[in-house]
Amino acid sequence: MEDLKLTDEERREAERQWEIISRGTVEIVPEDQLKRLIAESVVTKKPLKIKLGMDPSSPDIHVGHTITLQKLRQFQELGHEVQLIIGDFTGMIGDPTGKSETRKQLSREEVLKNAETYQKQIFKILKPEKTTVYYNSEWLAKLNFADVVALAAKVTVARMLERDDFSKRYAAEQPIHIHEFFYPLMQGYDSVVLKSDIEIGGTDQKFNLLMGRTLQKEYGVPSQVIMTLPLLEGLDGVQKMSKSLGNYIGIDEDPNEIYGKAMSIPDELMLKYYELATDISNEELAALKAGLAGGSVHPRDAKMRLARTFVRMYHGAEAAEEAERHFVTVFQQRALPDEIEEKEIAAGKLEGGRIRLINLLVELGMAASNGEARRSIQQGAVRVNERKITDPNADYAPADGDVVQVGKRKFAKIKLT
Repeated sequence: MEDLKLTDEERREAERQWEIISRGTVEIVPEDQLKRLIAESVVTKKPLKIKLGMDPSSPDIHVGHTITLQKLRQFQELGHEVQLIIGDFTGMIGDPTGKSETRKQLSREEVLKNAETYQKQIFKILKPEKTTVYYNSEWLAKLNFADVVALAAKVTVARMLERDDFSKRYAAEQPIHIHEFFYPLMQGYDSVVLKSDIEIGGTDQKFNLLMGRTLQKEYGVPSQVIMTLPLLEGLDGVQKMSKSLGNYIGIDEDPNEIYGKAMSIPDELMLKYYELATDISNEELAALKAGLAGGSVHPRDAKMRLARTFVRMYHGAEAAEEAERHFVTVFQQRALPDEIEEKEIAAGKLEGGRIRLINLLVELGMAASNGEARRSIQQGAVRVNERKITDPNADYAPADGDVVQVGKRKFAKIKLT
């Protein structure tokens, strides 16, 4: 950086940007190149181009997904530009990363439907005016077979088998389909087309990110810096946050649900959630760490602030205040909330004025299926008018105004019609 001849002010700005950008990262390859890119951007006032590829394999985004989005937002706050790639083409193949078997391929219709929801949720975090959204079918679908063969010729099979998931499957004599090898090639080719300066992803994406550097060099494009970020443990404190495991916080969930789930985060993971998944500043984070270490900040208060922060980020300050009042009322004061949503039950659903509790929970939308309703009852999570019911075969005669509760956050007031 010495040959750039930065002024003192420019040097301080480059160092400030580095402190923000490097926060929470696991690995930056190579660090010196990123520092130089930042310095050059400060001197020339030319923003850097930061790439993130997202395959819309499911319709909803949870807090674990937002770690990379929060990093992109930090780049945007510093004046840089985001290249957000919706992998409508790669998504039809599916990323084999971490998979012990070939991943189910999605149809184009499924991918596009999921992508529509993704974009609505993504812009709860990213600045639209600093984000360019691409669909990688724009260039990948145009490659002819000769182009694909030329792309495949850039990388050896031995290099592909360096991937941990591929090598394990190969050693176990489990099938690896040829199309799976094309996934990292296509993701890397995205970087060639967009001439990305930086690409970010989770630690499980390192092989794919490095492929971008490899292919850029092969095609005569300056090699991008790669930045990996940690994977976030879910509410169980053990497994990676996942909707299929039920240990997630969805950013589109009800404010009370987000707040209540955040309050169940293990104490030892609080600071990791703050650092990776919230928008608090480095200074605020340092003060919080010091307060918890020194005893001036109680863990409960820190967790309530975290819960409030998540709701504020995705539903606004007013919703955050209301969710906190609801939590204090229901869980700390052990009272029913002041306002409970009224839900209608048609008299035609009743037999002799009665209904099975399992069916009632499904009718009220408090359980997605009979199986889920049965589990909730057996686990002691269901109350009617504050009376716990644990018999999955129970039925009862509902009346106007009855309050049904599932778990700590779901309430419904019955209205017969």
